[in-house]
Amino acid sequence: MNRLMTFDKYRVFETEFAGRPLKVETGKMTQLANGACLVTYGETTVHCAVTASAKPREGVDFFPLSVDYEEKMYAVGRIPGSYLKREGRPTEHAILTSRVIDRPIRPLFDKSMRNDVSIVCTVMSVDPDCQPEVIAMIGASIAISISDIPWNGPISGCSVGMVDGEFVINPTEEQRKVSKMATTVASTSERIAMIEAGADCVSDEDMYNAIMFGHEANQKIISFINEIKAEIGKPKFEFTSLEPDHEMFEAVKAFAEEDVKAALDTDDKTVRDERLKPIYEAVHAKFDEIYPEQEAMIDECLYKTQKFIVRRWLLDEQKRVDGRGMDDIRPLASEVAVLPRVHGSGLFTRGQTQVLTVATLGSIGDKQLLDGIDGETEKRYIHHYNFPSYSVGETKPSRGPGRREIGHGALAERALLPVIPSVEEFPYALRLVSEVLSSNGSTSQGSICGSTLALMDAGVPIKAPVAGISCGLITEGERWMTMVDIQGLEDFFGDMDFKVAGTHEGITAIQMDLKISGLTPEMVKEALEKTHKARLYILDEVMLKAIAEPRPELSPYAPKMYTTTIPADKISEVIGKSGKVIKEIQAECEVKIDIEEEGEIGQVFVAGLDAEKCQRAIDIIQTIATDPEPGAMYLGKVTRIMDFGAFVEIAPGKEGLVHVSQLDVKRTENVTDVVNVGDIIRVMVTDIDDKGRLNLSRREVLIKVDGLTPEDDGDDKPQRPRRPRGNNDRRRGGRR
Repeated sequence: MNRLMTFDKYRVFETEFAGRPLKVETGKMTQLANGACLVTYGETTVHCAVTASAKPREGVDFFPLSVDYEEKMYAVGRIPGSYLKREGRPTEHAILTSRVIDRPIRPLFDKSMRNDVSIVCTVMSVDPDCQPEVIAMIGASIAISISDIPWNGPISGCSVGMVDGEFVINPTEEQRKVSKMATTVASTSERIAMIEAGADCVSDEDMYNAIMFGHEANQKIISFINEIKAEIGKPKFEFTSLEPDHEMFEAVKAFAEEDVKAALDTDDKTVRDERLKPIYEAVHAKFDEIYPEQEAMIDECLYKTQKFIVRRWLLDEQKRVDGRGMDDIRPLASEVAVLPRVHGSGLFTRGQTQVLTVATLGSIGDKQLLDGIDGETEKRYIHHYNFPSYSVGETKPSRGPGRREIGHGALAERALLPVIPSVEEFPYALRLVSEVLSSNGSTSQGSICGSTLALMDAGVPIKAPVAGISCGLITEGERWMTMVDIQGLEDFFGDMDFKVAGTHEGITAIQMDLKISGLTPEMVKEALEKTHKARLYILDEVMLKAIAEPRPELSPYAPKMYTTTIPADKISEVIGKSGKVIKEIQAECEVKIDIEEEGEIGQVFVAGLDAEKCQRAIDIIQTIATDPEPGAMYLGKVTRIMDFGAFVEIAPGKEGLVHVSQLDVKRTENVTDVVNVGDIIRVMVTDIDDKGRLNLSRREVLIKVDGLTPEDDGDDKPQRPRRPRGNNDRRRGGRR
């Protein structure tokens, strides 16, 4: 006997968020996960599931959390463009969203837990007015909250825009197009847990107020999640803590503390690492027998000893590892034109952090094509960030960029995007590559500074120079303090990496990483104030002294770019059948041509190393796109020689006759005395007969443009001769 499936645990929870309905469904789907939900906001739907392993993973000294944000092309009614017609590796946007979800969630797990936890957010439907990234963050928070996995949430997230001077929560698609900022704020019930922002040079005050506006909006959703948790949440399971034994830690600390203090007290990372090696050896020599088969725990005790010392120095003595004051920046240096032949390069050094950025200019056709669900189909400004193992003195093979490299590259890209000139002002595609040569804290901000230098060295007319700097935090109960320009140890052992980039005018990007549950408003305000002063110092005292403004000329190795417009209905003629015409133009002029249709206009971009050849290509394109008229002048190519004159092609498919009497200002006996096949000459259209055939004159150009005096050759106005049809006329049967 058949029975119908019933879902006894199916629940639906509804609320309103920023004027749009938010619905959460549980108990019907994904019943084998530790926690799962289907969240719908407007018509955007995201499925979120969380699972945890029953036992801790062996051999790891960190909490193994993975967050995956999966974009499905069916969510926007499209079939993937790949050969396999299925989704492949995550897009860059998906990776960045995974990182944004991970950052506020991770600190709320117990750091001593070693059970694998996996969060998967799958975008199943997209309403352009309701961003799936925000819904995925909320859905992940709900899934963990109602699961049996130990977690100190919930959190909520929202996007804050600024339209006409007013803050907007979760702006619609049209509002996002005109918004001055795109700021994602995640919150707990008490604190700000994560900030990710891109902005068009907004003030510190506006950014702070936007963050607080988003934090307040999040509180409603946190209350909503707590209600769901109270009704259907599972009891949390017990886990085996891998926190080092307190007695072991105290013994190791007592044995090594003074030696570790001496080792850490230097501004040179290499010296510090060398000093620590014999300490590790001595500690293991003493404690390996006392605590057999616990080498990893002994290493953890040494790590915690270093952390204890650094935090005590900062909180109790206001002492930094390298002897700086809390607001002091490490020694700085800037240099441009570091590499020959590249289009632009900039080297930025801050202490032992050093980044070399190289700028490359390309034609508009070099822009990156995107295949995602967020509506962005292309971008002409690209920033890539590379972090080789040698930058931290390690030996590892390169395996391509990981999530961290992609995230840092995107942060630098976001920071500089507001100052990149429009395509109308600067018709180039731009690629910046930041090579981290040495790393001891905040290389992402070093890449922003190096990129500004490289852009100005390349002659890119950026609207303003951009600098970036980070601010750290140490907390203990109600005590807290911030310090600017954190180095590696302060990042490892501290509680925050608050990265801010901007111009003299305002902020362009923020990324905040936390190891604690969140920040108070006072902490946010102080971090903004300190980074503001620091970035202005970096700009004025270092970067602008290396190069005060963009170079007036592009590198001689950069392509010259010219633009023109043609009627959209002429684009097909310029391209030709199977691209024949445009390929001929590119081959003849040694240029690259890109055409983009915008309504009734075709925007033509011509790139090449020779200015004259670029102009030649422009002239040919305009000739194809416009009907020649008497008096118009062109550069043409001699294609055939006859006794009575020369045939000149002024554009593919457009050819005319220069009669022998019109070749020069003086009498010409033989056509080859003046021109030969393949010559490029200037001609003027003198007449168009009733069959559309062109009569051309080189003589008129020499007289009217070059100012030569004609000799009286006794001829009247030349007439087009009647030509016999025979084997000597390649256009047998008429003009081609």
